[in-house]
Amino acid sequence: MDLVGVYVGEPSVLGYRRERPVLSAITKARVTAPRLRLTELNLDGDRQADLTVHGGADKAVYVYPAGHYPAWAADGFEAGTGDFGENVSLTGVTEDDVRIGDVWAWGDALVQVSQPRSPCFKLAMKTGRKDIVPAMIGSGRCGWYLRVLRPGTVPTSGSLELAERADGPTITEVYLVSYANYGQLPEEKVEAALDLADRVLAAPALSASFRDGVQSTVDRWRARRAG
Repeated sequence: MDLVGVYVGEPSVLGYRRERPVLSAITKARVTAPRLRLTELNLDGDRQADLTVHGGADKAVYVYPAGHYPAWAADGFEAGTGDFGENVSLTGVTEDDVRIGDVWAWGDALVQVSQPRSPCFKLAMKTGRKDIVPAMIGSGRCGWYLRVLRPGTVPTSGSLELAERADGPTITEVYLVSYANYGQLPEEKVEAALDLADRVLAAPALSASFRDGVQSTVDRWRARRAG
């Protein structure tokens, strides 16, 4: 997993919504220093504007595959590396490869995959495209978050190494479960989808907030099927 860039940013006014300023740190700058400090909550120089939905121990670092950007361009979106608010842009893995609970060595820090990214209106404001949120959901090109198991000093170039491979679901599987419209699935596929949801919910490293959302969706559809 090779680093393309590391990005940090402080909250600033992204735009206005209902005539009120929207603060966000989705606009980030590439780090030019060769190394920087990673704490349990942030890279040095990085913060989040709304801690009720962003940041925290389970979402300390946002990773995005650099290889997705040509696909976005092919779909008509103008975006390049670093434009989705990622802290880490890398090559070598995608959502299909990364599993919840995977542990990576980054410099002398250890980080763990915790959940996919759920896009919000701030991504639409950043890109100037309201349709980017459903496009990210539909394509599964979401990226993922890391929690910090061991703080340390991390390089801004070079590679990250897989330290421990988990047996949890992939980011793609978690995303499918999270955004599946069970009502539109053929009956013969609903149970398989719910079984996958149970596997996702059983992953101990999945962040609590994301687990709660999946659990609510699964409970609702199981109750509906039960009549």
